Amino acid sequence: MRRSAIERLLPAAYQRACVPGSVLWALLEVMEGLHAPDEEILAEVDALFDPYRAPDSLVVRLTRWVAMDHVVASPRPDAPLPLPVGRLRDLVANGALLARWRGTPYGMRRALEVATGVSGFALDEPADRPFHVVVRVPAAAAGQLAVITRIVEAEKPASTTVEIVVAEESS
Repeated sequence: MRRSAIERLLPAAYQRACVPGSVLWALLEVMEGLHAPDEEILAEVDALFDPYRAPDSLVVRLTRWVAMDHVVASPRPDAPLPLPVGRLRDLVANGALLARWRGTPYGMRRALEVATGVSGFALDEPADRPFHVVVRVPAAAAGQLAVITRIVEAEKPASTTVEIVVAEESS
């Protein structure tokens, strides 16, 4: 808050006494300086909630706001993130879409593609096994099975069983 704005909040007698070089003038200058860091944060407060502008340390918290925190859940708080921060940003940015399609084949496929950065996931529902889904993982995503498993378990309907199969690399 600027010194002049603070001064306007004072009673008229104080406003008249607030002249350059006075103690009150100096006090208001100090108050302006104390407000400056908070003013800078408030001027950019929307950046804290934008997944692509938020500080890296806040992106993990934003995943909780869009119900995707199961992707980063770890038994130890000091464990490294299972995904690069850029992919977490993408998950947060797609959070509303993913929530809308949760429990559907499209929603699971989309969540897997965003989290892994790999396309080509396939979901099959065998006719001979009702309430069972086979998730076919592209070979390019084989190294991310822990994250894929967490996403599949969270995104699948509760009444279904699931099998995760890694596709063989095509030569």
